[in-house]
Amino acid sequence: MKYSIMFSAALMALVLSACERPTAVTPATVVTIPVPGPAGPTGDTGATGYTGATGSTGDTGATGYTGATGSTGDKGDTGKSGSSTTVIVAPATPEK
Repeated sequence: MKYSIMFSAALMALVLSACERPTAVTPATVVTIPVPGPAGPTGDTGATGYTGATGSTGDTGATGYTGATGSTGDKGDTGKSGSSTTVIVAPATPEK
């Protein structure tokens, strides 16, 4: 009986050491996301800016010179009167 108690104690020690020990569970980290609040009141309107100065008017341009009058053409001979015969010329036929 002396050996049976020692054998049982040794066997229990081996069996219990072979069991998987539970790992420590850490609680999940709580992440808070900031939520924007309601919009604030509208700000005052800014002051109106200054108006710029008006630009100056440019100078009037000079008037150009008047051109010279051209010379009169020669009076040529008067043409002769035609005859009473009418000549009709047919158009040329295109080549194929």
